[in-house]
Amino acid sequence: MPADRPIIVVGCPRSGTTMLQLMLHAHPRIAIPPETRFTLAVYRERREFGDLGVADNRRALARRIVDRRETRFCDLGLDADDVAERIAAGPGTLGSALGTIFQQYAARFDKPRWGDKRPAYLHNIDILLRLYPDAQFINIMRDGRDCVASLKEMSWHRKDIYATVAAWARAVDDARRAARRLGPEQWHEVRYEDLVVDPHARLADMCAYLGEDYHPAMAEPSAVAEVAVPSFKTWHARTHAPVTTQRVQSWQTRLTADEIALCEATLGSRLVANGYELSGKPRPAPTELLRYGWTAAPQRLLPARRGLSRAAYRLRRDQSLAYLPPTILPQQKSTDAPDSARQTP
Repeated sequence: MPADRPIIVVGCPRSGTTMLQLMLHAHPRIAIPPETRFTLAVYRERREFGDLGVADNRRALARRIVDRRETRFCDLGLDADDVAERIAAGPGTLGSALGTIFQQYAARFDKPRWGDKRPAYLHNIDILLRLYPDAQFINIMRDGRDCVASLKEMSWHRKDIYATVAAWARAVDDARRAARRLGPEQWHEVRYEDLVVDPHARLADMCAYLGEDYHPAMAEPSAVAEVAVPSFKTWHARTHAPVTTQRVQSWQTRLTADEIALCEATLGSRLVANGYELSGKPRPAPTELLRYGWTAAPQRLLPARRGLSRAAYRLRRDQSLAYLPPTILPQQKSTDAPDSARQTP
């Protein structure tokens, strides 16, 4: 497989995906952008654009992405018109159109290798593989109790405690399925706790998986946070500080006794399987477990639905989706990156 394969970062929300994004972005050959909102959206809308072998259709797709604020293309610091024309001039697949955007983001920092990061991708591995068949995935795992505690404190998080606990269970289960399906050539997993305790060792392992040399600057992600994390994302303020173990097991003081009991009763086997010890809190009341079970029930049907979706995709085989390297056009930069962002910190 090519050495410069796309890198996709996944994980449960609040598991450290942004920290990992910055660690990878600090590598002199790799650029991972802040989260965007267009990949899954345009995949689901792809038939609206017709045959992407037609340049005008590719241009319409590009304008849908670059002109809408909700896609967060505006956070990439790229010239919208330039990117749209590159997509129109590039190969006629959806993966190529999307890859062109990330390739241009990497070019902004004079880096050859690109990727993407979004927790939601963990539940959409099939889609990412259709777009980027040779992608290398990195999943970051964090103690589910810490994820729940952190999610509870987010201003944008609207789910109750039962749905929040169920979200971590779903993330673990989807990661297990992806690991079995893809194997070590396309799937790498790291625990948040191991990464913050010994970042140099864990990042060296990650670079070996990616086929890259390890660079110590990767262990200092705060050096690139200013250019790779949008300023409005105040909930990522800790990414501007050095890597620390301060938040490891912080669930012990951030969750109530009842919340800890619910987490351990419903997530216990998953926690233990991933190396996390249980506190031994008394089992919650049956009504609490019933409410959790009712909330989590729909997620148990998702694997079967995805299986049907894969079967339908194989039968339908609509237009080719996979990324193809575009014809190289002269680079145009409307928003220059600071010199410090172009070099390894």
